Amino acid sequence: MSGGLRLVHAHGERITVTEAATGVELFAYVYRPEAAWEAPKPYLHPVRTLAGDVVTDYRPDDHRWHKGLSLTASHLSGANLWGGNTYVRGKGYLELPERVGSMAHSGFDEVGTDGERAVIAERLTWHPHGGELWAREARRIEAHDVDPASGSWALTWTSAVTNRRDEPLRFGSPTTAGREMAGYTGLFWRGPRAFRGGRIIGPDGEGRRLMGTQGPWLALTGEHDGADGHATVVVAHAPENDHAGAGGTHPAHWFVRNDPFAGIAPSWAFHDELELAPGDTLTRRYRVVVADGAWEREEIAGYLRTHPW
Repeated sequence: MSGGLRLVHAHGERITVTEAATGVELFAYVYRPEAAWEAPKPYLHPVRTLAGDVVTDYRPDDHRWHKGLSLTASHLSGANLWGGNTYVRGKGYLELPERVGSMAHSGFDEVGTDGERAVIAERLTWHPHGGELWAREARRIEAHDVDPASGSWALTWTSAVTNRRDEPLRFGSPTTAGREMAGYTGLFWRGPRAFRGGRIIGPDGEGRRLMGTQGPWLALTGEHDGADGHATVVVAHAPENDHAGAGGTHPAHWFVRNDPFAGIAPSWAFHDELELAPGDTLTRRYRVVVADGAWEREEIAGYLRTHPW
């Protein structure tokens, strides 16, 4: 068994969660505002395995607005809450700072740990560049299931986004704006540079052909720089999420790349826009499993079976 989870809150800056037995900082949740051009928003970085190896990247030179694990909205009713240039139909990526918005920390409802589970429950507000209130979000991040025997731990991320405009919020992506196979929006994990070329694994296949497909989970394994060995990151839908279009809500499709960078996002709007009516709430829940070693499909499926929601 592990020595439990410790939590330290540097108010106004970040919250760190550490595995007590080894002293490994599993992640830092950073909520201080950052550069406006990068669409300020809270994020997790660095995220580490139980062995202490980092599995996220921060402000890489190819995309300065990629920050660890974060919630994004690349196209939102004409606003860009992803950061950087904005993809415009027929024109490509353009530098449009007047479209770059933000997700702002509003307050915490719970921050603490009982040793086995660490909880961060936060309230946020979403804004276009002009600062108007477009949405309120209730976010809950939980770290749990620390298991030294398998070299893994898990994080559950829940977000409930409520439209506070008098008109619908339209979630889109570069693909809904005309760019093929770039349907990123929603929860987004950016892997470290060393994970470029890593192995992409799904329940029924692998490789980049899984881009734009549907399924209950997706994983990527990569080999570390500076340390021997591999790590595996798994992103899984909660049962109530509509990952196959069967539940009558907006279906999710996977955005995944291992070149020119490693990244996974269970997209809210890959092929088609998602419309959120005034006053309505969009709720999604995900599990992110961080494991030492290069897990095979059977290991991933077995883990998810034995760790129910």
